[in-house]
Amino acid sequence: MDSKYQLSRRAVLTILIGGAGGAALIAGTTGLIPLSAEPAADRGEVTLYKNPQCDCCEGYAAYLRHNGFKVTAVSTNDLTAIGQKYGIPDDLAPCHISLIGGYAVGGHIPIEVVNRLLSEKPQIAGITLPGMPEGTPGMPGEKPGLLQIYEIRKGPPKVYATV
Repeated sequence: MDSKYQLSRRAVLTILIGGAGGAALIAGTTGLIPLSAEPAADRGEVTLYKNPQCDCCEGYAAYLRHNGFKVTAVSTNDLTAIGQKYGIPDDLAPCHISLIGGYAVGGHIPIEVVNRLLSEKPQIAGITLPGMPEGTPGMPGEKPGLLQIYEIRKGPPKVYATV
């Protein structure tokens, strides 16, 4: 095989390793989960209320599934009413609302914060991350900086976590 297009073993390994690293980088920045990732153990059921046209909500549902939750996504055009039902003020409205372990979890909240909520079991209705911040689980792009996650409770907003 004396072809001018023949690759050395080193060149093939460089291409393979570079491609894998690039895929990992892209997956990390887009919030996508690599196909080789192992799912977590079963952690219970989640109902995720979302706008029918929203794809990022499906990304968050996949993120929760990867972290061991069985997620049922429910499309609705009434997210505002659902948010009000669970006590989420309009000015703290999230992209979607998940019911997890007896709490309302609004928006693209990282699993570490969800885990904290479920382990601490505070006397609140839940937590919310307003809007659709880039770079959060299920959202493409780069996170714009520190984000505040608020408690869902009566009274003025109170920060539950900063991520």
